[in-house]
Amino acid sequence: MNAPSPTLQTPGFAHFSVAWSPFHNNRLAVASSANYGLVGNGRLHLVSLTSGRGSLPSLKLDKQYPTQDGLYDAAWSEIHENQLVTASGDGSIRLWDVTLNDLPIRIWHEHSREAFSVDWSNLKKDVFCSSSWDGTVKLWTPDRAHSITTLHAAQGCVYQALFSPHHPDLVASCSADGALKIFDLRAPSLLAAPTSLTNPLSTPALLVPPRGPAEMLTLDWNKYRPLVLAGAGTDKAIRVWDCRMLKVAGGPGSGPGPENTLVGGVCEADMLGHEYAVRKVQWSPHHADVLATASYDMTCRIWSTNSPPGRPPLLHIQDAHTEFVVGCSWSLYDEGLLASCGWDSRVILMRM
Repeated sequence: MNAPSPTLQTPGFAHFSVAWSPFHNNRLAVASSANYGLVGNGRLHLVSLTSGRGSLPSLKLDKQYPTQDGLYDAAWSEIHENQLVTASGDGSIRLWDVTLNDLPIRIWHEHSREAFSVDWSNLKKDVFCSSSWDGTVKLWTPDRAHSITTLHAAQGCVYQALFSPHHPDLVASCSADGALKIFDLRAPSLLAAPTSLTNPLSTPALLVPPRGPAEMLTLDWNKYRPLVLAGAGTDKAIRVWDCRMLKVAGGPGSGPGPENTLVGGVCEADMLGHEYAVRKVQWSPHHADVLATASYDMTCRIWSTNSPPGRPPLLHIQDAHTEFVVGCSWSLYDEGLLASCGWDSRVILMRM
């Protein structure tokens, strides 16, 4: 009989996101919301790993910060070991210092609807981005009072935006229209007027057209293979795209897309198994062919994109949650260690 997985529960707050610190191998941040994020307060939890029995550590709640609206995502700073940003249901982006005990050290109010994701560039370490239900992706630096760039990424919700781990000027987004888009921050319109107020960029450098009416809820860049991304959403499928195979919009068979935009991407893998929508995909930082997914079917799953012929790509199912699983994150230091979080107010550790 397997030992129970290490678990931390914070009653009254549904977890939306879990993130490992890039500086400390035993520190986690968890973004949470009351009433499943529909209405009410939020809370940022700081969690540490302590020595446990067997191969897995235990979890301990160190500190928590209340917010007036729900929190949907968190990302640690890449330049300051004690700072992180959060995305909130009131559209605000907040910068926190975990050595302080109460208020954020900066708040930005530019998004007109819910801010749903944040991501800190690990190449341009003084820049982070946010995405919102207002259809935009915004780029920020901690020391400026306003965003430095706005990308008009979609007509509807932009569920996630991430910097490329290989190229400092590429940002990928996924949205309610089902498309995966890659923006090049070196675009002439941005270089001419790189501000959020005068000349926002609305044309992506690359567009992977949607497959049917499904919304794409999550994406991630492969850490070892440039321009390879995984995406998933409401159609329950996890797809891996090689975006090096492209065509110019308007060419034969290129499909819909703005002029001067590259359209295409080869679907390398189309993995099925989740019973409901997939809310999170994340590639392993240690293996080029391994990724984790979290789903409304109350499971967190681990897949291989390089399974031997005849073997299914699914490696493991973690079904310890009792509500929607909406976040998962690989440890950057401990190979095979994965944290998941869900609407059952629990953070659970597992090892591949």
